[in-house]
Amino acid sequence: QVQLVESGGGLVQAGGSLRLSCAASGRTFSRYAMGWFRQAPGKERKFVAAINWSGGRTSYTDSVKGRFTISRDNAKNTVYLQMNSLKPEDTAVYYCAMSSYSDYVMGKYDIWGQGTQVTVSS
Repeated sequence: QVQLVESGGGLVQAGGSLRLSCAASGRTFSRYAMGWFRQAPGKERKFVAAINWSGGRTSYTDSVKGRFTISRDNAKNTVYLQMNSLKPEDTAVYYCAMSSYSDYVMGKYDIWGQGTQVTVSS
């Protein structure tokens, strides 16, 4: 059974930082691209960042470029999202997802975590 478990969410003041982690099990983690998505209250889930199987390529939505960094440790089966200079509009439930492809360009994710809440106060 493939499982993704996020951690690291919480409450932080604007300008602060958080690092989200997502631990994977049940599938050969190093073969697949990973992504982070977020869903704010009353809104649809949106793409935040993605990383290819090796960590050599990354992609970000414009609103987080220069503030967020996605990375992975294939030896630990874990993907991270370092979030700096957080803003109130970053408040959302953050989900990690595993692609069924080695690169994220296909935009296909078939395994999702349960989500972790990030709240940024002004």
